Amino acid sequence: MASLKDMRVRIASTKATQKITKAMQMVAASKLRRAQTAAEAARPYAERMDTVISNIAGAAGGSPGAPALLAGTGNDRVHLLLVCTGERGLSGAFNSSIVRLAREHALSLVNQGKEVKFFCVGRKGFEQLRRNFEKQIVENVELRSVRQLGFVNAEGIAKNVLARYEAGEFDVCTLFYSRFKSVIAQVPTAQQIIPLVVEAPSANAGPATSYEYEPEEDEILSSLLPRNLAVQIFRALLENNASFYGAQMSAMDNATRNAGDMIRKQTLIYNRTRQAMITKELIEIISGAEAI
Repeated sequence: MASLKDMRVRIASTKATQKITKAMQMVAASKLRRAQTAAEAARPYAERMDTVISNIAGAAGGSPGAPALLAGTGNDRVHLLLVCTGERGLSGAFNSSIVRLAREHALSLVNQGKEVKFFCVGRKGFEQLRRNFEKQIVENVELRSVRQLGFVNAEGIAKNVLARYEAGEFDVCTLFYSRFKSVIAQVPTAQQIIPLVVEAPSANAGPATSYEYEPEEDEILSSLLPRNLAVQIFRALLENNASFYGAQMSAMDNATRNAGDMIRKQTLIYNRTRQAMITKELIEIISGAEAI
């Protein structure tokens, strides 16, 4: 059985850990507000961009001059998985859930005879993926030094991906990130961004409005599609940022509660042990006095 001194040290250590987890929870909560606002503000623009491009792509009617970002390479052999995760841990299953979705997608493609490559954004995703796919990782971008995410960060990643696409390094690119739903719910998401998937209008949408474009649709798409690529990546980074702080806030809240339960149990054991030792000493004193 541990001594009273060891028990006191253990209780003090647990209390110190509880203070740290509580502080981290409060920091995550304060950062979550800004991150959630930024993520929610980016959604309408990204969704409207998709709608505009879908309308223009529909008007283009699959013309032979359609940009490669829309028409594709004509092959489906090499897939690039753009996996966005966090730079830090202590956030529950946030990072591992994104990596798990990407890993399952990669294994499914490999089983179909496809070639898979990884483009990692975030240190945690890179660390987990390199255990099984080290040779398939073609790029790793870390944003640890970035204090506030900006469109320029997404634009740099988009240019890198676009340069690889134009060089013929892959045929299809799928983006993996965690969509922020609430503090306790983050949804791992896979979104194909190259070639762009154009959704057909629903049957209940009514007659489509006809537009005339100047310059021609293909020329407009040539400039809009690269920007849309950066917009979708920027949206994913913002969603990831909000999801990370939500997951971290929830994880640190659970850790703080667990530390409190542990402190109560350790204190109870300490008091019972101390009481037993005092009772034992009293019995020895009384027994000695009676013997005399």
